[in-house]
Amino acid sequence: MEAQSLTFLFVGASFALYIGIAIYSRVGSTDEFYVAGGAVPPLANGMATAADWMSAASFISMAGLISFIGRDGAVYLMGWTGGYVLLALLLAPYLRKFGKYTVPDFVGDRYESDAARLVAVLCVIFISFTYVAGQMRGVGIVFSRFLEVDINHGVIIGMAIVFFYAVLGGMKGITYTQVAQYCVLIFAFMTPAIFISLMMTGNPVPQLGFGGTLLDAPDTYLLDRLDQLSTELGFAAYTEGRKSTFDVFCITAALMVGTAGLPHVIVRFFTVPKVRDARLSAGFALVFIALLYTTAPAVASFVRVNVIETMNETHYSAMPRWFKNWEDSGLIAWQDKNNDGRIQYRAGAALDGAKPIYSPGRGEHGQRLLENSPSENSNEVYMDRDIMVLANPEIARLPNWVIALVAAGGLAAALSTAAGLLLVISSAISHDLLKKVFMPGISDKQELRYARLAAAAAIGIAGLFGIYPPAFVAQVVAFAFGLAAASFFPAIFLGIFYSRMNRQGAIAGMLSGLVFTSGYIIYFKFVSPELSNPQHWWLGVSPEGIGAIGMLVNFAAALSVCHLTPPPSEQARQLVEKIRIPHGAGAAYHHQQNH
Repeated sequence: MEAQSLTFLFVGASFALYIGIAIYSRVGSTDEFYVAGGAVPPLANGMATAADWMSAASFISMAGLISFIGRDGAVYLMGWTGGYVLLALLLAPYLRKFGKYTVPDFVGDRYESDAARLVAVLCVIFISFTYVAGQMRGVGIVFSRFLEVDINHGVIIGMAIVFFYAVLGGMKGITYTQVAQYCVLIFAFMTPAIFISLMMTGNPVPQLGFGGTLLDAPDTYLLDRLDQLSTELGFAAYTEGRKSTFDVFCITAALMVGTAGLPHVIVRFFTVPKVRDARLSAGFALVFIALLYTTAPAVASFVRVNVIETMNETHYSAMPRWFKNWEDSGLIAWQDKNNDGRIQYRAGAALDGAKPIYSPGRGEHGQRLLENSPSENSNEVYMDRDIMVLANPEIARLPNWVIALVAAGGLAAALSTAAGLLLVISSAISHDLLKKVFMPGISDKQELRYARLAAAAAIGIAGLFGIYPPAFVAQVVAFAFGLAAASFFPAIFLGIFYSRMNRQGAIAGMLSGLVFTSGYIIYFKFVSPELSNPQHWWLGVSPEGIGAIGMLVNFAAALSVCHLTPPPSEQARQLVEKIRIPHGAGAAYHHQQNH
């Protein structure tokens, strides 16, 4: 069966499964809509958390990033997995013990302030919409190539699917849908990795094949071959880093702390029955996430070798079908600068780094014609980083069913995270804004109606972000993590572990961190992108890593303002003690305090 027919079959079957779960899990109360009734088993919650976490950035873009930038891409692996250790140790059990629905709920009650709650809602919406832009972009990419529809139409189809199971099933429907989506995405990611590892190194374990020797050159290690190929084409050696140590540290820290501050991840720990289950969920999630994350560097290296060896110096007419398929999707392009009909893949940004603008008709070799003016460097190939994993099975000439499986996996990864983010936005509006601040008298049934309306509106806005994305998937997601690190994490951390922290300090910290970090990102990425290089960055810190500095700004502002203003009430101090002291330890704690 052809790849496209199999893709329709696999994607259609997975969508039918997700919708069936949503119908079966239809909710009738806000408790089920927001936190699945707090009755999700730890193993299922760990799988749902992994699916919620492993977004289009993890499945589609992370290996693509590592494939392009080499060792520097390790910051994403260290930051995103390390963040779960931080989350499991510092936040998850305490927030579950607090027992509310949302992160703004914690902020508002802990700091006894509707103003703090409103600032937290602002941060939730800002972070979540930044994050969801990457997911919708990923959905559009998969649809544009494998189902041969326009990227914009692909985003609209994805919106319709998410609307159905997010609005109908709420957190309960999303949770069990995400369990199914994890199974789909991990099988889709691992299958081609195992195939290609066997083909290139003879080892069925990609993590071991990554460090092994090649079948066609038993004395040559895979990474040595990749270094050789890269340097011969003018690129830096693949295994050598180019970022400064301080910037690597800042990006890793921003991703780690951002993980612990992401509202759609934190809310997952409100869905389990007990505090102990929150820790178990985090442990299960880390294992499930590590399975993909330890495989990603191998996938990145395999596809990089295959791309260079398959594409460079090959005449366009002899290029494999995968190149022309992706060319039609607008995510890869070739501009014949020396009119020899051969593809020259060299160091440098083709088309001056701009996206291709296609003209009608075809060139003399059959290639798509471009309106872009040729750049001066020798690189003739534009390649979107987000296609590397999706194109990997075609580049390696794997069976059509593997190609179809990867398409279904990419959609599962993007849709699972998009649903979680949209529910967080919906909860922030219906529960934290309406129920807690502006309309406290509404009934449970009315709140549920407003939650569904908010989810529908959020899906529409998210679709616009997918159609007009601010950057490629992983970069957008990195910005969201920086914003979470700079806004939420200090407020939550100090709210749990520092009883002196008051509402004035929390508000000052969240606003200062959010404004500083978002201003830095907006300036270097959108206002003056021509200045976005280490020479102009403050302290040499890239926009992807500035969240770590923003976090320090937050802590400094919060602690300074806290000690210049009155302390919180005794009730707030008791709440901190109740959250922080383990169950059954109260008597021992008070005995120690009295002596």
